[in-house]
Amino acid sequence: MAKAADRLAEARVRYGRMMMTASDSTDPRIGEVFEALPREDFLPPGPWQMLIAQRYLETPNADPVHLYQNALVAIDAERGINNGEPFLHATWIGAVAPCPGEIVIHIGAGGGYYTAALAMLVEPGGYVIAFEIEADLAETARRNLAPYHNVTLVGGDAVKAKLCPADIIYVNAGVIAPPAHWLAALNSGGRLIFPWRPTPEIGLTVMATRAHTGFAVQIVGGSWFIPCSGASDAATSVKTPDLRQARASRSIVPTADRAPDARATAIYPEVWFSSDGIEVSGPGD
Repeated sequence: MAKAADRLAEARVRYGRMMMTASDSTDPRIGEVFEALPREDFLPPGPWQMLIAQRYLETPNADPVHLYQNALVAIDAERGINNGEPFLHATWIGAVAPCPGEIVIHIGAGGGYYTAALAMLVEPGGYVIAFEIEADLAETARRNLAPYHNVTLVGGDAVKAKLCPADIIYVNAGVIAPPAHWLAALNSGGRLIFPWRPTPEIGLTVMATRAHTGFAVQIVGGSWFIPCSGASDAATSVKTPDLRQARASRSIVPTADRAPDARATAIYPEVWFSSDGIEVSGPGD
């Protein structure tokens, strides 16, 4: 048993270091959180189905040491619902840079693993409100997150819900465009990170930061998530971008604030993307 415990401890240390590197952050807490957070607590009992090259491969046994690598692990393989790719989430978390005392809204909590990571990173004083629209997943996440005193799990639709003011909105479902009320919920310096799926062929991670003059956009990388119910209908697109136009986006503008102009790279009923940049000094700006 001691040897198994030692192997697991070594795997978790190595995993934390890998996550720290993948985050491209100078905040050492990111690596420490992922080393400390037991991934197995947020998954069905092993052996586990790991997604490798678009096919599930079962781990040899139920030893949790197998989980501490950069692989998607099935929560519900039949529905294609997985515990997301660790390196991708490390990159996202490094980009949004959670700080103690901040308020986070997590949309698409799944089993709650990355919710817990965010909750640990905003301690002390911060908290997370996590939405999960699938009733069975919401119940599972509620059980998994019970030890985390600063998390509230909401079984419901964040596209329809009124959101409280937040410093970070962390979206784990693909959207054709973010609803305007998500942007409106951001505090000054607040960050909204989401998978943008303007077409079936384009999958980008976008971070929008609230500045004095609007919402600045940074393309963080690629991403592919299951569609977000109520926010992924391509028929709502007024102007659909190609990949070059999508990557050229530098800001998001609510249409209620200003009508689309010649710099629009993509247009939707509630918001439009623009190639016009906005200066951002940092959180709290």
